[in-house]
Amino acid sequence: MMFNGYNEGLVESIRLWLKEDVGSGDITTMTTIPAGHESKGIIHAKEAGIVAGIPVAELVFQVVDPTLSFTAQVKDGEHVAKGTVLAIVEGSTHHILTGERIALNLLQRLSGIATRTRMFVDALEGLPTRLVDTRKTTPGHRMLEKYAVRIGGGSNHRFGLYDAVMIKDNHIKGAGGIRRAVERARAHIPHTMTIEVETESLQQVEEALDAGADIIMLDNMDKPMMTEAVRRIKTKAPHVRVEASGNVSLKTVKEIAECGVDVISVGRLTYSFESLDISLDLNAVK
Repeated sequence: MMFNGYNEGLVESIRLWLKEDVGSGDITTMTTIPAGHESKGIIHAKEAGIVAGIPVAELVFQVVDPTLSFTAQVKDGEHVAKGTVLAIVEGSTHHILTGERIALNLLQRLSGIATRTRMFVDALEGLPTRLVDTRKTTPGHRMLEKYAVRIGGGSNHRFGLYDAVMIKDNHIKGAGGIRRAVERARAHIPHTMTIEVETESLQQVEEALDAGADIIMLDNMDKPMMTEAVRRIKTKAPHVRVEASGNVSLKTVKEIAECGVDVISVGRLTYSFESLDISLDLNAVK
């Protein structure tokens, strides 16, 4: 999602979010600020970080009032210092204040995700391992949050249950084993779709290899077991990609990458992050 031009789905979501927040009207603004009053809103960072969501914030104000002027001062992906002006919005004071909270909420959350992601990416500097997100996203915000991961320098795992086969422990139990699960999936999916199998032991790694998995996930393995699993996979099937997942932190991510895995998936990119502190200050125009 690049937010180049009109995005009908996002616009509809913004309308729903505004309806939830504004309801029948912003009673405080309507009773304290005269109609026709105009202002300049300065959106600025109150702490350093990676910015993500500038086009989203602009879209919020456009939905509120297409006549508002929104001028970005930075681009998504830039590292900004505390105090940096991110954007300027000008026009009706009533309408600026109507869109303020939704725009800032989105900008803060997406920037927080991008900032968190960049920390992990920096920890992997010099290594070929890719950092990816998971489906552990906020309902209704997945496309935005995965966009923020990309802005932070990470990559996306599957977007939903529909675009890749990922056989996990409960699927294995329900199917009656790894081989049976892989064979059943392979019989029904197009040849262009990959099959990933989650494994928790070296025995399961061998079963996934024998079953013909395209990607093998090493879930919650310690370093010695993971290193051995990678060795077996790359020796027996060099084309199979190896993903590590579980208990990944900024302290452990480099050590995990050094085991030789191709991909590391980190759920906390989108569920355990701190929003970047961003504010909007008004300067009255007339």
